[in-house]
Amino acid sequence: MTFHQTLWLFGIGLIAGALNSVAGGGGFLCFPALLFVGIPPVNANATATLALWPATASAMAAYRGAMAGHRRVVLPLVVTGTIGGVLGAVLLLRTPQVTFMRMVPWLTLLATVLFALSRQVQKLIGSQSLQMYGPSRSRIAFAAVIQLIIATYLSFFGPGGGIIMLALFAVMGIVSIHTMNGLKMLLAGICTGVGVVTFIVAKTIFWMQAVPMLAGTMLGGYLGAWYAQKTPQQFIRWLVIVVGLVMTVYFFIKAW
Repeated sequence: MTFHQTLWLFGIGLIAGALNSVAGGGGFLCFPALLFVGIPPVNANATATLALWPATASAMAAYRGAMAGHRRVVLPLVVTGTIGGVLGAVLLLRTPQVTFMRMVPWLTLLATVLFALSRQVQKLIGSQSLQMYGPSRSRIAFAAVIQLIIATYLSFFGPGGGIIMLALFAVMGIVSIHTMNGLKMLLAGICTGVGVVTFIVAKTIFWMQAVPMLAGTMLGGYLGAWYAQKTPQQFIRWLVIVVGLVMTVYFFIKAW
């Protein structure tokens, strides 16, 4: 890998980490950046997952207080989330490179639409009138099954899965947005974490490219969190949406 490619991956990681801490959507940058330096699609997706995972993992600690007292909800979702994370990783590893490349534009389009509709999801969550006496057993069981599907998607591709989880928590009757975000970060961290372990064991990660991007995402996440309150949120959101749409068009052209 050349010096310019190293700088390119570090710079993209820096921007992606900052985006994740401010508005989300860093995956829209990391995956295509790795493709542009010649990494095969399946390996690029696995390497991007590794590069972005520490930012998710570090955010889990910040929401510990908001999740206090929700062990009855968390444990079933953690179990199915872990299973789904492994399933998604194995599914990715068993998908031929050409087949995955043809799936990428559709996955990117889905993720972009989910991100674009995230505000509507937030409004839906904010308008929930359900009282938090605790989700019923049937709701928890239903959520555990849906979380299995979401976790499989998160480990297989990733972007947009957090939005689906927020909607799921609203259906369960959880009304605190802080609790929802805490559960989202916890489950996303576990799902992608077991996926990362699977990718490492399967030797799918391109480490020479992963290291500079990983350094960039960690620094970008820190700087993004530091300046988050000074950043025009709406501008960042539209930037992520535009990048997602551009990447979708590019991948449709490249895949077909």
